[in-house]
Amino acid sequence: MQNDPHPLPEDLPFEVRVCFAEDNPLPLAAARNCAAKAATGDILIFLDVDCVPSPSLVMAYAMELSETDGCLMGEVLYLPEGGTREADVFRLDEIGSRHPSKPKAPTTGLVPEPDYGELWGLSFALRRSTFERCGGLDERFTGYGGEETDFARTLEACGVPLYRCGGARAYHQYHAVYQPPLHHFDDIVRNAELFQKKWGDWPMDYWLGQFESQGLIARGEAGIDVLRRPEAAEVDAAKAPPGTLFS
Repeated sequence: MQNDPHPLPEDLPFEVRVCFAEDNPLPLAAARNCAAKAATGDILIFLDVDCVPSPSLVMAYAMELSETDGCLMGEVLYLPEGGTREADVFRLDEIGSRHPSKPKAPTTGLVPEPDYGELWGLSFALRRSTFERCGGLDERFTGYGGEETDFARTLEACGVPLYRCGGARAYHQYHAVYQPPLHHFDDIVRNAELFQKKWGDWPMDYWLGQFESQGLIARGEAGIDVLRRPEAAEVDAAKAPPGTLFS
């Protein structure tokens, strides 16, 4: 998702294919579609750019998807600052923290997740045939926010069951968070309007509610009225204290 290729080691023990999704800032949906087209396997595993897979993630997803057609979500632990300097990958289980709003994943196997709003783009997997049958992600969603919620709604409309998957753990690398994410204000407003016109209800309601309470927007039947954009001082003030893991 940048113009210049990222340098990769030459001695990797597996093949890496690089494709570029350009033309828009942070084209998450287009990048994932691009990666799906470049991949050659029957199973697609999607990880956010700041997530590190555990040694068991690929096997867990592949084993479950060999028997079950659905969209699987693995557990994600948030690492503290400097956590990825830990040399022993198995230590990441000890220092990582589960997001307080997310239930604990099963140790093994699958647990049905009836709420499609729970789909998390940080880590999920599905069969290529299922991804293609549903048409992939909607590339009209650009920038931060909404594309995974839209894809979840598409999966639901296509009758694809959603599950939480045991053993498919990933680790989210530390970075600064904003509460609310005012630095993505324009993206969130644009993508929320697109989602509402497509599905008839609002995504990211928690963030939009915070924007409303700060007098930034007003929602109505015609969409979102931007009353004012956040000032630089407000964006700076929304940055959480160092060490904060969750937004």
